[in-house]
Amino acid sequence: MSGVLLGADLGTSGLKLVALGEDGGTVAETEAGYAVDIPREGWAECAVGTWRAAFDDALARLLPALGGRPVAGLGLSGQMHGTVLVDDAGAALAPAVLWPDRRAAAEVARWRALPADDRAALANPLVPGMTGPVLAWLAAHRPELVGRAAAVLLPKDAFRATLLPGADPRGTDRSDASATLLWDVVADGWSDAARAASGVPADLLPAVRPSAEVAGTAVLGGAEVPVVVGGGDTPLALLAAGTSGGLQVNLGTGAQVLQPGWVPAPADDPPVHGYADADRGWYAMAALQNGGSAWTWVAGVLGVGSAELLELAATSPPGAGGAVFRPFLTGERGGVAGPGDRAGWSGLGAGTTRADLARAAVEGVLAAVAAAAGLLGEVPGGPVVLTGGGGRSPLVRQVLADSLGRPVAYLPLRSASAVGAAVLAGRGVGLPVEPRRAPEPPVTPRA
Repeated sequence: MSGVLLGADLGTSGLKLVALGEDGGTVAETEAGYAVDIPREGWAECAVGTWRAAFDDALARLLPALGGRPVAGLGLSGQMHGTVLVDDAGAALAPAVLWPDRRAAAEVARWRALPADDRAALANPLVPGMTGPVLAWLAAHRPELVGRAAAVLLPKDAFRATLLPGADPRGTDRSDASATLLWDVVADGWSDAARAASGVPADLLPAVRPSAEVAGTAVLGGAEVPVVVGGGDTPLALLAAGTSGGLQVNLGTGAQVLQPGWVPAPADDPPVHGYADADRGWYAMAALQNGGSAWTWVAGVLGVGSAELLELAATSPPGAGGAVFRPFLTGERGGVAGPGDRAGWSGLGAGTTRADLARAAVEGVLAAVAAAAGLLGEVPGGPVVLTGGGGRSPLVRQVLADSLGRPVAYLPLRSASAVGAAVLAGRGVGLPVEPRRAPEPPVTPRA
């Protein structure tokens, strides 16, 4: 009986688990949700145990659907930029600090004070939710915690440590390391200057290992399963989609506009990000914190479910009767909007309906996505590949095509990042697999 490859995507608001057959087809998939903890205004945390509990729940529901087929390997994908301090055994010393967290806003000044060449070598926007500034905050406000730590890990690495007791937990991969504001993008290695700005010793930074390297063996469902190092969720969505040129939009809790084939070069606090992919290449990214999360908030305000919100929006005409929505509930990293920007509707009148408010929310998020795409400059033509759960709605695809002025082809993978993680698992265990990709016909912009 042929085996399957598992891919787990550790997202901001839930974990998705997919099983790929050796032919690249999806055998089974499931997910388990969880909440982001907000202990104070501007903070965003999650306990590593919450992620492990979600995985165990998803796995228990997925295994019966495999029909007895053995699991050949597990790959991991994770939300990027987070900060988890762990001890020698890999146990988390405190909840993970996540990418939307803004507590380290003041610490970003240390990065702005770096010598110009060192700052430009980071080649990324200087924003507070990244691992480096958060480490600086922890060193200043929780020095006893930093003193007890054996390593700082990214979310998928801390989760992997729970699966591999006894293995050395102090490792990450290049795709996650490059997105910390501790990475010299030009030299492709840890930045001594940025690490010094963080105020932590060099030995706290993890070793960088290949994304497809087997990190150890976990016991899953009573069987031993090799687990690979894994990668960041965004580059693994690129891997799953097979995007090698043009643009890809990944629409989930946040939104990312991705351009593969970026060439690293010094850039002082640029408006777009440049990160390593899961192979040996690079991609540029214009990111929004407020994507599907803004729609979830609007759905709550209007008293409807997420699917109902999009159905309601579809009953309002383009333009939403003049209503306009700005989606920046938690501010942005710069470029499209700043950290101090906030959300709200404008242009409302006596005739504005709930459907108009919903339509304006859809149009507002996708207008912000289009503005983010504009930050990447001229990009070769062809359909834009759309991935992520936010792209399931035909309305979203049409409005995105209208906003971009380009055709949009939706790739219906429930979790592209989880599929990419399964692909990594196949590489690691010697069972290379190419996922089945069946994009839906492109949606063209309306005149």
